[in-house]
Amino acid sequence: MNKSPNQKNTKSPDNSGHFGPYGGRFVPETLMPAITELDSAYRKARRDTGFKRDLDHILKHYVGRPTPLYEAKGLQKAVSQGIRVFLKREDLAHTGAHKINNTIGQVLLAKRMGKTRIIAETGAGQHGVATATAAALMGLKCEVYMGRKDMVRQVMNVFRMELTGAKVIPVLSGTQTLKDAINETIRDWVTNVGDTHYVIGSVVGPHPYPMMVRNFQSVIGRETRRQIRRLAGRLPDVVMACVGGGSNAMGIFYPFIKDPGIRLIGVEAAGKGIGTDLHSATLSVGRPGVLHGAMSYLLQDHWGQIKGAHSLAPGLDYPGVGPEHSIFKDSGKVEYAAVDDEQAFQAFKLLSETDGIIPALESAHAVAYLKELAPSLPPKSIVVVNLSGRGDKDVATVAELIRERADK
Repeated sequence: MNKSPNQKNTKSPDNSGHFGPYGGRFVPETLMPAITELDSAYRKARRDTGFKRDLDHILKHYVGRPTPLYEAKGLQKAVSQGIRVFLKREDLAHTGAHKINNTIGQVLLAKRMGKTRIIAETGAGQHGVATATAAALMGLKCEVYMGRKDMVRQVMNVFRMELTGAKVIPVLSGTQTLKDAINETIRDWVTNVGDTHYVIGSVVGPHPYPMMVRNFQSVIGRETRRQIRRLAGRLPDVVMACVGGGSNAMGIFYPFIKDPGIRLIGVEAAGKGIGTDLHSATLSVGRPGVLHGAMSYLLQDHWGQIKGAHSLAPGLDYPGVGPEHSIFKDSGKVEYAAVDDEQAFQAFKLLSETDGIIPALESAHAVAYLKELAPSLPPKSIVVVNLSGRGDKDVATVAELIRERADK
């Protein structure tokens, strides 16, 4: 629980779960046995060829991996002449987003540990759907906590979770969004550590979660390296992804992190504007602090109280970020930018019109920043954007925005 990072340690993370000064384990003592058990089980599973074989089999034959890398010629023509834009199509994975890569890995691990009950939190609903799906596949009971505000925004995903046999529990406290759903899930876990595994949906939380989720999601970047060499003959100049908690971004960034000359760009949600209190741009304007079991950049007031977050995209509506993203910001290994709700809304429509691909509003943030960045890139630059999810879940939200504007 004490923060004692070893700055000279080159492991990522070090043995205490720190990425430089970030990360660690800031949890109630009642959870430490479960955290230690999970850490030990995961390290053993990583070395087990049987676990890896089972995971790879499910990812290939059930999830549909590898997902395609698609050259979006309509989009590249719309944003700039002379560059090539490729989309990593995580929207085509089973359940419609990258979340399934992590949930399959964690639920498979939970079953190996003898757990009989799965709990999770969700904001946009995609992690909840993916967790419920993995639990149904492996015959485990599943309960998902979701803020009431997000349940209203994501009615379809609530129904999808229920269809797969999961119980969706509304969270009425606080902002009724992702942060509060995580709080309630942790409270549940404290009470039921014996038979329950908590499937955290992003590279956040106490060690080993940031490392474990990163490793499960790194399949995205490993596939991308092979695919872009085959399609373009070389590695890309730029790799981009949206960032909330940061799992889809970490998944595609991590296999490229040691390549000199490749720009890695994470795009946060500026919401109604960084100058307001209605945004989720944690790395752009946040300060280090502790939330949900780890040290990372957070949105907080001068007293250290966690601020509410806002984004048109519910999956980015979180006041923290993964600890490894925090050290990447400090070291300059990754660039972080932010786009607002209006830019994301316009990018959602743009990709739909140029290539017939309806992106999740989360992914639309990365597309929006591509539109801003592209004119400054040298000719023949190659850009890969991680399209982390599909926009079916957001169509009603966008339709309502369009109706509201038409009525004015």
